[in-house]
Amino acid sequence: MTKAKILVFAGSARRDSLNKKLARVAERHAREAGGEVTFVDLEEFPMPLYHGDLEASSGMPANAVKLRAIFLEHDALIIASPENNTSVTALLKNTLDWLSRSIGDGKGERSGLAPYRGKLAGILSASPGPFGGARGLPHLRQILSSLGVTVLGAQVSIVRAGDAFAPDGALKDEREDRLVAMLARAVVDTASKLREAPDPPRIMQDH
Repeated sequence: MTKAKILVFAGSARRDSLNKKLARVAERHAREAGGEVTFVDLEEFPMPLYHGDLEASSGMPANAVKLRAIFLEHDALIIASPENNTSVTALLKNTLDWLSRSIGDGKGERSGLAPYRGKLAGILSASPGPFGGARGLPHLRQILSSLGVTVLGAQVSIVRAGDAFAPDGALKDEREDRLVAMLARAVVDTASKLREAPDPPRIMQDH
């Protein structure tokens, strides 16, 4: 089976982000499941707040162009999404918005949907609170689905995450670690099968 290329990142730029730690756990499990895994830190791709006039005058920011190219190289995404006021972070939404803009003629790989269309995603979250960031995941699911990403039904939320990680970054709770491993394996296995399909299925959307 051809190795699927999996892109893993968190929707936070904070150095000690709980979701960055969770993303690292998912990265390890995806690699153990046989995926060809890339981890990116959004802190390394700062972008201005999306503004139509800015895009019209200056085009897509250089960091958005770089990250867009990375998205295009991968078959699937694993996103650890913090919850801000029961939704996704401004950083994550802004990143997804910039990458959804078309380049040039907007056709083929230059289309705004090209970084997303036909891709698979697994989503998870971590929070110090009792909900584990789960209230924000439906919003992320809706955003990704509207862009043409197939989001796996299973998702993982780590509650009381301030005390969930060991000093080495691993999850202390074996059950929680197993759930992340199952999600990562599902992403890798499904994406690998889709790579081998003669005509990979596309999401049908109403227009």
